[in-house]
Amino acid sequence: MKSYGIGLAAVAVTLLVCGSALAGSCSSTCEKPKDIVDTAVAAGSFKTLAAALDAGELIETLKGKGPFTVFAPTDEAFAKLPEGTVESLLKPENRAKLVKILTYHVVPGKVMAADVVKLSEAKTVQGSTLKIRVKGEKVMVDNARVLKTDIKTSNGVIHVIDTVLLPK
Repeated sequence: MKSYGIGLAAVAVTLLVCGSALAGSCSSTCEKPKDIVDTAVAAGSFKTLAAALDAGELIETLKGKGPFTVFAPTDEAFAKLPEGTVESLLKPENRAKLVKILTYHVVPGKVMAADVVKLSEAKTVQGSTLKIRVKGEKVMVDNARVLKTDIKTSNGVIHVIDTVLLPK
């Protein structure tokens, strides 16, 4: 148990040091910023998305140069899908359908929240267009609410959403 506490303390110190690196003063203990996939995995709330990216053979693509903007559904968003949907999509025979859904969550380029709210739509890597609506402080992408914005990565940005987007 004690080593667990020490490990957490080390992580906290690293975060503090690397947090200051973002402000412009990095020491040699800082790692370079993580890519979209590594950032999502480290967050811990995108396990289903990570499994789907793996099944869709899209991990290397989203670890690539980019830049990409990913509207990332949380595990809770995937849980809203009808029972058995995720399991079915993860099967090898449904890879094409899974890739279509996953690439519908990706917009080419790095589109920060300040730019997203100025848009009424955005063309996805999948080829379809996402509808964007702003109502007061609430931003909707198709039928998904944006929960958190501007998670910067080495190859783009992640915006967290509460619903899996399904292309029409």
